[in-house]
Amino acid sequence: MPASVPSPTPVSTDAAPAAIGPYSQAVVAGGMVYCSGQIAIDPRTGALDDGDVAAQTRRVLSNLQAVLQAAGTDLGHVVKTTVFLKDMGDFAAMTAVYAEAFGAWRPARAAVEVARLPRDVRVEIDAVAALP
Repeated sequence: MPASVPSPTPVSTDAAPAAIGPYSQAVVAGGMVYCSGQIAIDPRTGALDDGDVAAQTRRVLSNLQAVLQAAGTDLGHVVKTTVFLKDMGDFAAMTAVYAEAFGAWRPARAAVEVARLPRDVRVEIDAVAALP
């Protein structure tokens, strides 16, 4: 008899900004964590970090780490990210902060310039991670 497959489970944490629509911060399914895109909102205050792209990227990655931690994993288990930039001219500054956050680990990544992001932020990042 085949083993039953657990149902997908939503992830929610107060350590990251709450979902502002009909979606979850992340969903765990099949040993993987699928994180919704994070933007530069401080989860404690709800305020937008309106700094430069480096400051926003730090906040975004901190928010992603909080969601991943709530799901039982971390940035070191991320296998894929998608980076959405308001201006591809910010690519180098975003990448410098991104590289610091991931250290020697290099998940697969796509980076695209988009016309507009929620709350007119400069960067949004989503992630897929494995559970340890």
